[in-house]
Amino acid sequence: MEDKPRGLIVTADDFGLHERVNLAVEWAHRRGVLTAASLMVGARAANDAVARARDLPELRVGLHLVLADGDPVAPRCEIPALLDTHGRFGDKMVRDGLRFFFLPQVRKQLAREIRAQFESFARTGLALDHVNTHKHLHLHPTVLGLILDIGRDYGMRAMRLPLEVSAPPWLKPWISVVRLRLAREGIVHNDFVIGIARSGQMDELALLAALQALPCGVVEVYCHPALAGPSPLSPRMRFYRHADELRALISPRVAAEIGAAGIRVGGFSDVLSRQ
Repeated sequence: MEDKPRGLIVTADDFGLHERVNLAVEWAHRRGVLTAASLMVGARAANDAVARARDLPELRVGLHLVLADGDPVAPRCEIPALLDTHGRFGDKMVRDGLRFFFLPQVRKQLAREIRAQFESFARTGLALDHVNTHKHLHLHPTVLGLILDIGRDYGMRAMRLPLEVSAPPWLKPWISVVRLRLAREGIVHNDFVIGIARSGQMDELALLAALQALPCGVVEVYCHPALAGPSPLSPRMRFYRHADELRALISPRVAAEIGAAGIRVGGFSDVLSRQ
């Protein structure tokens, strides 16, 4: 990979989760280095996110499939096996992963929900730049297989490969299997990702350090920017420093670092189409 050209994709996840997220995405794109955003089509502020994206023609928008810790898009009566007592996707991912793999009826409902989210994205009229999943659930073989099968119907061409350079050794063989499966299906992907180990903590210093040590290949940096507010965006984000991440994305120092490195920047469709 030593002679492979570099590329950089800077993505905001959870686009549509809240108006505070959506405004941060707009600011980080207009005033900073953000090049892409991943849309939660079933989230409460998804319509607001779509309206903003339509006014940002250079922002590349992808689908952030939510199959855990979030709200469904398909009618709840059609996917009861996927939902908790509150009518939401739960966060017991080990249990759910086993059910996805072993129970045909659960897989059928999972496919229905995945298709519903692809269909909801298609109705926005936005170009589909990439696909990824909340909590990286596409590492699950059943989830990945369904996304590949269904995504083909909606023009999916790129997915996030959630491999950090510092990933634990036990994870890398499975990531290699995922990479081979994407290649077999003709789906392009980044080589490395930055943001897993410091999820919610990608402040200016962390982002500068990452940019100064980029590996060769195409790297996706993903963040969770949002404006500060009176309460966490969700209970599981209570320790996220969303405002610090926004400040990092609009930092002149970060912009200068990217400019000085001469890195190709954009969304998946921009960076990977030129390889």
